[in-house]
Amino acid sequence: MTVDFIAATIAYFLGSIPFGYLLVRMFRKEDIRQIGSGNIGATNVLRSGSRWLGILTLALDLGKGFLAVEIARHLTTGHHAIQAGSIAALFAVIGHVFPVWLCGKGGKGVATALGVFLALAPLAAVCSVIVFIVVTTMTRYVSLASILAAVSFPVWVWLAQRFLHVHYGYGPIFVVGTILVPAIILIKHRKNIDRLLHGTEYRFGGKESKAA
Repeated sequence: MTVDFIAATIAYFLGSIPFGYLLVRMFRKEDIRQIGSGNIGATNVLRSGSRWLGILTLALDLGKGFLAVEIARHLTTGHHAIQAGSIAALFAVIGHVFPVWLCGKGGKGVATALGVFLALAPLAAVCSVIVFIVVTTMTRYVSLASILAAVSFPVWVWLAQRFLHVHYGYGPIFVVGTILVPAIILIKHRKNIDRLLHGTEYRFGGKESKAA
């Protein structure tokens, strides 16, 4: 059993903890999957009418992504720590999106991805957060902000390493990890992209929507 396999396993099961589902079930005796968009993520929990549960879901989903990468890094040292962390980042997001506990029907991975981004490349992650805030403020489309923030992350990583000489890590595993995580988020938002193109997407603060 290799360190990478252990890191991937821990990351998957940590990422698969459905905090949004558990919190709403625990405190409101409701199934978040039957409310709003049916998504278990922080945005739908927030839209369900409980601001503090939405914020708590965001914090916990972010935290589990960050923790998964940090645990993986501490399992080994040197260059292998970067590799293990990158593998953990990918599997933490996969765990959130496809949790075994909910028959593979999880969230879209945005908050968990932010957590792994902050662990992998904090400066690039902060730049992605700024993109999210700016786009949300200008358009009130959380989905569009999430998509653009995610796909911009690999660009910020490259810019930070190329021009600011910030060393995050090298090698194919790190590169693949920083690309596949945004790719998963993009794929999970394919219905949102379709609605954005047709002008029917939910705007944050607007009327309730059944948008997924």
